[in-house]
Amino acid sequence: MSDTVDPVEIARFLQSNPDFFAHNPELLAQMTVPHPLGGRAISLTERQMLTLREKNRVLEGKLGELIQFGEENDGISEKVHRLCVALIAAETFQAVIHLLNFHLRDDFAVPHVALRLWDKPDGIEDLPEFAAVGDELMAFAETLARPYCGSTTGFATPAWFGEYADHIRSQALIALRNGGGTIGMIALGSEDAQRFYADMGTLYLERLGEMISAALARVARHPQ
Repeated sequence: MSDTVDPVEIARFLQSNPDFFAHNPELLAQMTVPHPLGGRAISLTERQMLTLREKNRVLEGKLGELIQFGEENDGISEKVHRLCVALIAAETFQAVIHLLNFHLRDDFAVPHVALRLWDKPDGIEDLPEFAAVGDELMAFAETLARPYCGSTTGFATPAWFGEYADHIRSQALIALRNGGGTIGMIALGSEDAQRFYADMGTLYLERLGEMISAALARVARHPQ
């Protein structure tokens, strides 16, 4: 018969008898374990205190992250609200375009913004926003259930950014819709390859697309 004690059996026994040490406090006082950072042996109670402190440290770190995320979301919400109010006040197509460029670049720190609309309403002058867009890109916009975020590779959209085309490393493409139909697309570009990445959240980008679509549809009905 072996004198070796199976640690698994001991663990099972203690799990099945959680009050064991309550009935045998003298054993608990006599037990020691190695210090987690090496050196002297410490009591089981002291080891438990170290474990609790480490858990608290981890929880404090997670709480700090949640607070930071909350503050960042609050800041974004304020920016979206400012843009929404400005778009509501805009009375012409040109005013909407100006406000988009101003807020996205100065408030949201998006360095490059390009807008393309498929059809030019009557009464609006020829602008870069009505430049021809390839059928493939228009078809892609139709399939966008949510904004695309990622590389510019394989897309014709970098050309929309003019002289900065060769420097754009990441982009967000947002389809613009009116009454269910796609009327255009807005592209946000950055020289930072990680500014717009595939797994990033797109909630605010979706809201941005809805706001822009509504504003453009409104001013298109009354261009002057």
